[in-house]
Amino acid sequence: MNLELRHLKVVCAIAETGSVTKAASQLGLAQPALTAQLQRIERTLGGPLFDRDRRGARPTALGELVLSRARVLLPAMKGLQDEAARLAAGGHETMSRYRIGAIGGPVVAHLLHRLSANQPEAQISTHASYYVDELATMVLAGKLDFAQVGVCGDALPSAEYGLVWQTIAVDAVCALLPEDHPQAKGSEVDLAELAEEQWVAGAGDGCFADCFAAACARAGFAPRKVLETDPRACVDMVELGLAVGLCQPTFRPPVGLTSRPFKGAPLRWRTAVGWHPDSPAARSAPNLMYLAYEAYQDVIARNEDYVSWMAAHPDLSGIGAVPAQLAAA
Repeated sequence: MNLELRHLKVVCAIAETGSVTKAASQLGLAQPALTAQLQRIERTLGGPLFDRDRRGARPTALGELVLSRARVLLPAMKGLQDEAARLAAGGHETMSRYRIGAIGGPVVAHLLHRLSANQPEAQISTHASYYVDELATMVLAGKLDFAQVGVCGDALPSAEYGLVWQTIAVDAVCALLPEDHPQAKGSEVDLAELAEEQWVAGAGDGCFADCFAAACARAGFAPRKVLETDPRACVDMVELGLAVGLCQPTFRPPVGLTSRPFKGAPLRWRTAVGWHPDSPAARSAPNLMYLAYEAYQDVIARNEDYVSWMAAHPDLSGIGAVPAQLAAA
């Protein structure tokens, strides 16, 4: 007789109930039939799997070995069957718990709002960080399911972590200015006209500082050092006239400030979501990305000036359309 998965289920049932009689009832079999089946299994494996007496059935050393293997094989086979059924149906799964790390900003806030509305029973937790590498490391370690990050528009997060990265949008970087600043009068600002300004931006890793310096060099000047601090301090420094801020068009300026994209979009910013391809999160990624695209649309629609600028510069503006395969999901 060849050992089959159904035989392993019999062994597990007897061990879990501690009785052949109780296992037979659980499996819907007659007790004599289950006893005969156990005897055939034991002959195949070469020895008794249980010590049986009036107190019940207790695994022997051989029985413990078989049980240890069965408790790995049976869940693995169930997972394989579930995954095969999902792929055959062409559908996407949803998770009951989402651990999302993010660099912050309104896109992740609107994503969480849509996710909560879409799955009211889901447990959602967040982790904030300025650093892509920190979030990617946490996803790789299984401490986060997804990471929402930002990087220079012509780059993607490092591939060294083995994560899948999918873009939500690529937008023109904007200057954050007082509303009465001379460069705030038009629909965009010329980077060269701000050559004498001090600059301030949010903290983070990546190549943004180098890319900003390169953009300034192309505009004919070397910028003063970019100060890095938290978003609230950035706003304060711009309000006080100490610096011009660098921000995304999704940022909503407070009263008295405004944002304008740079002419020709010499700097762009990519907003992306990452996950590990072999994690349970990978099966829910299409659903989450659909919500992320919608969240971006919610946020960018608030910046009417930028929406008009995007319409006038489709070759330079953000990518926010939902891909066909997600829209159909």
